[in-house]
Amino acid sequence: MPEPMPREPHLSGGGRAPEDGAIAATGMGGTMDLATAEGETLEKTPGGPDGTGPSEKPRSLWSDAWRDLRRNPVFIISGLIILFLVFISLWPGVIATQNPLKCDLAKAQEGSQPGHPFGFNGQGCDVYTRTVYGARVSVTVGVCASLGVAILGSVLGGLAGFFGGSGDAVLSRITDIFFAIPVVLGGLVLLSVVTSSTVWPVIGFMVLLGWPQISRIARGSVITTKQNDYVQAARALGASNSRMMLRHITPNAIAPVIVVATIALGTYISLEATLSYLGVGLKPPTVSWGIDISSASQYIRTAPHALLWPAGALAVTVLAFIMLGDAVRDALDPKLR
Repeated sequence: MPEPMPREPHLSGGGRAPEDGAIAATGMGGTMDLATAEGETLEKTPGGPDGTGPSEKPRSLWSDAWRDLRRNPVFIISGLIILFLVFISLWPGVIATQNPLKCDLAKAQEGSQPGHPFGFNGQGCDVYTRTVYGARVSVTVGVCASLGVAILGSVLGGLAGFFGGSGDAVLSRITDIFFAIPVVLGGLVLLSVVTSSTVWPVIGFMVLLGWPQISRIARGSVITTKQNDYVQAARALGASNSRMMLRHITPNAIAPVIVVATIALGTYISLEATLSYLGVGLKPPTVSWGIDISSASQYIRTAPHALLWPAGALAVTVLAFIMLGDAVRDALDPKLR
């Protein structure tokens, strides 16, 4: 009597039997399709067979920095102060209805009055109005000087760090010469021959003496970044110098420049006030906190309010930008996390 044919294993989806190892015996004597079972397991297990959860898109340095900044109270407070300063710089007439150049000598050195909460200075000008309008000059000088210094310094330092050679050596010696020039003394010498009352000579002086610091920082950051593996891989694949600078090096080397430029913004505002106080920066009829502090210093005993309000506004502004720079530095530096 011939032996009975072996029973064909049960197929989960019909068709021919899978290859060896695809069928396994169950505990009840039956069989199951391992390929189907594995597919069902992969569908039910989040993130793959190891059950590590659904995969997330990796966050960049900038997205992580923005997430940290939104949770930093220092950044929020300083940001709100800076937004308020920008607002009154663009539209000072919204909160100050008086003319900052209109003065009444009959009210000179008088204190607070209805409609004049900060009183009057030695020339009879409304201190509140001049304090509000003085923010425009300070913010303009700080922002423009910081942008000019950041652009000029990062371009020169980045190119020197990327190409190296004799150009790098020459730039290093030039920056050493500029570092040896005292900033205030240089301002006294260079701006003393300028007769313009606009902000541009002051901004040009700050850019002229401020770019070496950013240049040295950008140079070191580019030298460090260009040694990374992804830059070497791009070079091996035949990427041009411009592509490597724009696509691979600049986005990863710009963070230190942003941090230093943000902190230096407050420094440039205080430098403008210092030069204006010494009489070589901005000149009347320009409304500036430095000019008001200089004119009110001789009345500090009889009318201290004329000095305290513009000086306090200057201090708060500088402190806000320095706090913003510190918050940005903490967010962009992975070592501080």
